[in-house]
Amino acid sequence: MAGSTVAIVLGSKSDWPVMEACSRELQAFGVPVLVEIISAHRAPDRLREFVLSAAERDIGVFIAAAGMAAALPGAVAAHTTLPVIGVPLAAGTLQGLDSLLSIVQMPPGVPVATVAIGPPGARNAALLAVQILALGDRRLQEALKKFKSKQAESVDKTCQTSREPRPRE
Repeated sequence: MAGSTVAIVLGSKSDWPVMEACSRELQAFGVPVLVEIISAHRAPDRLREFVLSAAERDIGVFIAAAGMAAALPGAVAAHTTLPVIGVPLAAGTLQGLDSLLSIVQMPPGVPVATVAIGPPGARNAALLAVQILALGDRRLQEALKKFKSKQAESVDKTCQTSREPRPRE
């Protein structure tokens, strides 16, 4: 059985300001988080060892954030059968579009789920990881139901308070 921890893998310490929202979202659901900084290009052997140790670290899902060439999510996926979610980061002259395209175009046989660029993607990666873990965890299933319900309530309140009467013609 897969683990209950989500591993957030960053290629650089500079990725943390975006991915911190991912970690907070996971923690809000009570999901254990392990954050590692490992460059796919500069430390490929260390990355491989980390990914291969997933079972002993109780990892059930990997979230890998990467900018520019965005090799990290694919490098993680190459070494595991666990789900991998890639978060493209805005970096370089293309501001994340290059990252998005790199992650979303993984070759057949090496799937990586891909979310939006930057902070919205970081939050959605956390929620997707929770949904994956919830497949075998009733507590997380209930927490997700409450989360969705609160979102709907929030939208309903916004709609009610922002309605202005329209003049009749």
